[in-house]
Amino acid sequence: MKTIFSAIACALLALSSASFAADAPAKPATVTPAATAAKPAAVAPQEAVNINTADAQALTKLKGVGAKKAEAIVAFRKANGAFKTVDQLADVKGIGAKTVEANRKNIRI
Repeated sequence: MKTIFSAIACALLALSSASFAADAPAKPATVTPAATAAKPAAVAPQEAVNINTADAQALTKLKGVGAKKAEAIVAFRKANGAFKTVDQLADVKGIGAKTVEANRKNIRI
């Protein structure tokens, strides 16, 4: 009887230990030098775009400016001459004040 009770007690102890191990937080992964080398150190700042000289492809680097809007900027520039201010970019169809503000730091005249 004593051996049966001891066996049951050991089995219960083993099961309870297993449930604690499952609830334990995972050990943090070890970072190797090779793993850190693959990550870029920092995000490179966006290059400034001169809206008076940039072609359509360069204009697509601006936030919210796709191929169609870039072509509209080039067409506006050809029809009206060079932009005199950054705010004048909002006169282009499809370009709003929000797009101008989102890109103000990256636009050059």
